Amino acid sequence: MGKNIKKFRINNQIRAREVRVIDEEGKNLGVMKLEEALKLAFERHLDLVEIAPKANPPVVKIVDYGKFLYQQKKKEKEKKKKQKELKCVRIGFKESEHDLSYKAEKVTEFLEEGSPVRIDLILRGREKIFIEEAKEKIKKFLEKIEIEYKFIQEPKKVPRGISALIIKK
Repeated sequence: MGKNIKKFRINNQIRAREVRVIDEEGKNLGVMKLEEALKLAFERHLDLVEIAPKANPPVVKIVDYGKFLYQQKKKEKEKKKKQKELKCVRIGFKESEHDLSYKAEKVTEFLEEGSPVRIDLILRGREKIFIEEAKEKIKKFLEKIEIEYKFIQEPKKVPRGISALIIKK
């Protein structure tokens, strides 16, 4: 069984007295007592699976439990496929304006692909003293990015300089 698949309560494990029932075709059968829903599921030779336990009343679905778990695993795999890899862009403290605008274009491309981008401003030697100037430099660089973005991690000091993590809005 997959590690990320959450556990679902089935049949007699469901604790609620009343449940909202959805049949195997996705039709809403309405709110009914748990005993009635279990009887309905057993008549169809299927299982009663609690899919939304926190709803009021909890939502249960009449499905084949094995098939249901298989579909959940498939959904997890699809989510993993859709996640893009993290792209990194390193800029230097003394980097020229042209180089910064070129790297900003690259960041824009990465964001349009849907990949999160980590921007590292590397400080070497005595440059590490000028933290405020480095923060200004990274802010100017972020202004050059043409696409709308939001921060996952605000620019912060790391041992080798300043780092920020952004994704497309």
